[in-house]
Amino acid sequence: MAHKTVLITGASRGIGRAIAQIFAEAGWSVGICCKKSMAELSEVKKYIEATGSQCFDFIGDMGCYEDAQKFITEARKALGPIDCLVNNAGVSYIGLLSDMHAEEWNKIIQINLTSVFNCCKQVIPDMVARQSGSIINISSVWGNCGASCEVAYSASKGGMNAFTKALAKELAPSHITVNAIACGAIDTEMNHFLSKEERDQLIDEIPACRMGTPEEVGRLALQLAGKHSYLTGQIITLDGGWI
Repeated sequence: MAHKTVLITGASRGIGRAIAQIFAEAGWSVGICCKKSMAELSEVKKYIEATGSQCFDFIGDMGCYEDAQKFITEARKALGPIDCLVNNAGVSYIGLLSDMHAEEWNKIIQINLTSVFNCCKQVIPDMVARQSGSIINISSVWGNCGASCEVAYSASKGGMNAFTKALAKELAPSHITVNAIACGAIDTEMNHFLSKEERDQLIDEIPACRMGTPEEVGRLALQLAGKHSYLTGQIITLDGGWI
């Protein structure tokens, strides 16, 4: 395959880690970042390089415009033009909105949604100049329908979905696709707070009778990265028929 480069935010663990590994196995050069987990990010880099793929790693907050700018500028210098951006960085908050502090709200929106603007802003000019590229946003089913006690998280993912649809229309004339994967219950650390009883109850609600895996998200992201040039502006639900 021709040399291609992907950037993945929030890649130190979970879904982001799986996406990075799957792209590397497919021969892509991979740029990865996370906010602070240097040891975990280094493990991902070692895996990527063991596949024979190039890797650039970066520690920074993609919710901060300057950090996003630095990450993408340095990744481009190290790996070459960016063919695909995967906006995966995200955090959750569970609790009543009435108990939520303004600082907590701002943190959720900054990390989950503002980071998407920050990173897209950096990669779009080169993609437009080259008339090719793909952007994949890792969303959630709660962005589709909302979840009680996860209002801020739902709002951030709902904003991501609207962002995806609107940006896809802007960039389609430049042959750049923009899609989102709305994940259901994926078996990552984000869901490990559940007790065994709560986990079993959740699985009982899912027609597929199981939680999804990070690798399934990664494989779908790889499929969306340039293989479907007419598929854009879509929120693709990956939830085993749950919602």
